[in-house]
Amino acid sequence: MSAYGSFPGARPRRLRTTPAVRRMVAETRLHPADLILPAFVREGVSEPVPISAMPGVVQHTRDTLRKAAVEARAAGVAGIMLFGVPEDSKKDALGTAGTDPDGILQVAIRDVRSEVGDDLVIMSDLCLDEYTDHGHCGVLDADGRVDNDATLERYAEMAQVQADAGVHMVGPSGMMDGQVGVIRDALDTIGKEDVSILAYTAKYSSAFYGPFREAVGSSLTGDRKTYQQDSANVRESLRELALDLDEGADIVMVKPAGPYLDVLAKIAESVSVPVAAYQISGEYSMVEAAAEKGWVDREKAILETLTGIKRAGADMILTYWATEVAHRL
Repeated sequence: MSAYGSFPGARPRRLRTTPAVRRMVAETRLHPADLILPAFVREGVSEPVPISAMPGVVQHTRDTLRKAAVEARAAGVAGIMLFGVPEDSKKDALGTAGTDPDGILQVAIRDVRSEVGDDLVIMSDLCLDEYTDHGHCGVLDADGRVDNDATLERYAEMAQVQADAGVHMVGPSGMMDGQVGVIRDALDTIGKEDVSILAYTAKYSSAFYGPFREAVGSSLTGDRKTYQQDSANVRESLRELALDLDEGADIVMVKPAGPYLDVLAKIAESVSVPVAAYQISGEYSMVEAAAEKGWVDREKAILETLTGIKRAGADMILTYWATEVAHRL
């Protein structure tokens, strides 16, 4: 007699018998509109530059960035997050290329906006690290430490030039205290009340950023532990969340995604605003490297990681696989 003989209803495996049944009862579903494509655009190049640590990802030219945006739109991807990579000669202590109306990121925003209009949510990284010769996310004081309030002044300028260029949403990623409120005030002051803020609410100091540093040509020496969160802490992220919401964040985000699914779940349970998660470069590169070795099934691993992030509570996911996955869904 079956061990389940006296409990005829207790057979969970009945709902796993075929792909069609499993699809019908799936509790978590990925959709192209859940996905956002991060993209890098590099100044002064005539051909896309492959990023060695991120196989399949490139630093775009202005023309190939336009094409990538059009492809993402056609695949149903929700948005594109733009990162500018200036020429090294334009980096300085204050990151002035980041607030130059003709800087690479502002030019790229205008390019993409002219190509796709409002059909794709155009987002911009709002941070100084790509533009400073020291590689930090802010202005340094006389002792070489990041000066929070001096950095906020630069962020306010960045928000305004990015909004003037046509961005729909800014993504302040520097983890400065008060950054969301200062940016909201700066946008409202110039009549850009409709530009929204994707707050990097819980951005952890992580070993998984390594490939990204190549992607943006970072000049960083040392680390960012004095302003990014410590990986041991969860409650701290909830304090950051409360501050960001109070200052006017429209969307809140956890970065990285995979190693911090517990943080993502806590934040998702705590808020009524949309929640994003960023599947960062190291997460991408680990799967690509293991797949290249034949150690994992690439397509299955990609979908499993993204489904896990969605299951943990993300309403939207920034992932370098966005367009590829959208085509498959």
